[in-house]
Amino acid sequence: MATCHCNERHTRRRVVLTGGPGAGKTAVLELARRAFCGHVQILPEAAGIIFGGGFPRAADPAHRQAAQRAIYFVQRELEAAFDESNAALVVCDRGTIDGGAYWPGPQDLWSAVGTTLQLEQKRYDAAIHLRTPEESNGYNFQNPLRRESAVEARLIDERIAGLWVGHPQHYVVDATQNFLDKASRVLAILHEQIPPCCRVSIGDPAVHA
Repeated sequence: MATCHCNERHTRRRVVLTGGPGAGKTAVLELARRAFCGHVQILPEAAGIIFGGGFPRAADPAHRQAAQRAIYFVQRELEAAFDESNAALVVCDRGTIDGGAYWPGPQDLWSAVGTTLQLEQKRYDAAIHLRTPEESNGYNFQNPLRRESAVEARLIDERIAGLWVGHPQHYVVDATQNFLDKASRVLAILHEQIPPCCRVSIGDPAVHA
């Protein structure tokens, strides 16, 4: 974590790091945690909390619907917990919108939880979409909770991308052969979201790896 001497009262900005499975979100967020000051808060992934805690992960529609409703409401509460923390930037590992790409139907996730896609987009000041790599370009199963094949992950990635269309600050970061190139691009975007009082030099992301 970088040193910051700022004592300002911040207007919180909320940014979501999104993308399909295997896109590198967890690794980038760990680099961000080390690169930025304590006024940049990194939220854990709601799905990881749910499934890592033993929530049933069956393939039938009823279980999948229940899981996505649970993830949605946990995500909302995670974000609410940091609304009064004086964070300059809250970075979310996925947002409430991502569940729409996993919803099995009928209808959509939004009607099931009493909201709309447009309202959920407005929750976030910016969205950074990390594209999922091909299997030949770095897709792996290092995350023990990951079940999707490379093909399935790319399809989910496309569905997530479609849900963010229309957001005024929607950044897309393509997969690269060198992951640090991708990470550097994301850190630069996050750096621009931080107010000047809390900006520090992020340098080379390899230094923080």
